[in-house]
Formats: sequence, structure tokens, C-alpha cells
Amino acid sequence: MTAPRYASPADPTVHGEYRIVRRPGDDRPLYRFTGRITEDGSSGFRAEPGRYHLYAGWFCPWSQRVTLEHALHGLEDVVSVSYVDDSRDGRGWAFRETHGPDPVNGFTLLREAYEATEPGFDGHISVPTLWDRETGRVVSNDYPTIGIDLATRFRQWDNGTDTYPEELRAEIEELDGDLVPTLGQGLPTELLDRLEARLTGRRFLVGEQLTEADVRLWVHLARHAPGLEGHPAVRAYARDLHELPAFTATTDFATFTARRPAWSERVAS
Repeated sequence: MTAPRYASPADPTVHGEYRIVRRPGDDRPLYRFTGRITEDGSSGFRAEPGRYHLYAGWFCPWSQRVTLEHALHGLEDVVSVSYVDDSRDGRGWAFRETHGPDPVNGFTLLREAYEATEPGFDGHISVPTLWDRETGRVVSNDYPTIGIDLATRFRQWDNGTDTYPEELRAEIEELDGDLVPTLGQGLPTELLDRLEARLTGRRFLVGEQLTEADVRLWVHLARHAPGLEGHPAVRAYARDLHELPAFTATTDFATFTARRPAWSERVAS
């Protein structure tokens, strides 16, 4: 049995700090791989159980959006998942003992997946990254579309959950367009006040079911809302989400905050 391969410890002194190289005149997107999974395979990537692997990071909100969709739809036996280490240096994300080896390719650095796809790759190496075992290449590192594809393209094998129903998609995207610029700055009081008004008297952000909108907001609440004092509806909403198995299973507060949010503690009835 071959021993697992791991990268050496992150060491910015030796390898430098990670940085994204942008050259004058290079207008290629940071998230360069944007392949889509389709049910009929017209995109070149057919939805099939066992074909795809998701490289994720516990610390990353964009990555958690995807692992949450994966868990909510019960895709554990359909699309495999592994996690990179929480620290990086100039080499980018790596596989270390903390979260285990790369179970698909035996890579020690996530960079190897990108270079296998585009020799000499010089762009952004990010999680989540979706890998195709069949073609031996990265399908996508475009986190919004990876999550949507997991939520909508594996219906034949998932548990029947629908977090992106057609009749609510326009509202989900409109809300995202309204919140995302603000979320990039954290969770200011003005945004929490708006969320408090929206969530008062309702359980979810859009419609009467859990949707992609709740997934997108959760990753910011988990990371940037330690107290939520003065916002009882948001506090109850966050606690309610956290107690759902998929949210509990995909959230490791220790990887992105030194202090567990007060609202995440279970309150005795």
C-alpha cells in the first residue's frame, strides 16, 4: 500500500507569500476555468456518479457554499470531496496531514491539478475546484456555478432537495445582487438591520423553503456575526440553520474564527 503524499509545511520565508500574478494586458478572469456540468453532456461534462471530485477548504466561504449544496442534496456518494490544508505559502493550497491527502491524484499541491489542465498555469489557484476524473482536468473553479450545478444537475441521484427552484431563481439572484457588495465589507449594522426586517416573521430568505439564498448568506453569518445582539430574528435564523445537519457538518468555526459565535450554542428548552 502506497503511503499518502503530503506537502511540506507552509513556509512563506522559503516559498514566499501567495500572490496572484496579473500582467499588463492580461484580461483573463481570475477564475479561469468555467466548465459546466450538464445532464445530457452537451457541455463536455456529463452528470455521472463517481466522475467528479471537489477540492474544498474548510476556511473558505466560497468553498463552503459548494460543500453545503453538496451536503444538502445528499451527494456524498455521487461527487467525492477532499480538503486542502488551512495554510498556504507561495505554492498555493496544499494537502497535509491536517485534512488528509489528495485521494484522487495523489497531488501534494492543488497547483498540480491546474497545471495538469493548463501546462504552465499562472493564474489564481483557488478552492473550490471541481475535477473531472474522466478527462483528468479541472472542470471549474468558478464557485457560483459549481454550487448551482451540484444543486441542479444530479437530480437522478440526489435526495430530492431543491435549493434552486426555477420559480424562485430570479428573486434569489436579485437578493444576491443586493447583498453581495455589502457582504464584501463584512456585516455592517445597516445590513443586519435590513436582514432583521426581512427575517422577522419568516424562517427563510426567499419563499417558504431553504434555498441557495440561505446558503450564500450563512457563510458570512458564520464568519462575521459573533453576537447578533439587537437582531433577534437574524440570531434565531442563524441558530436554526446551524442546527440543520448539513450546516453543522460543513462548518468548522475553528478554521476561520478564534471564537465560536454566541448564537451557535444550543439553548436548553
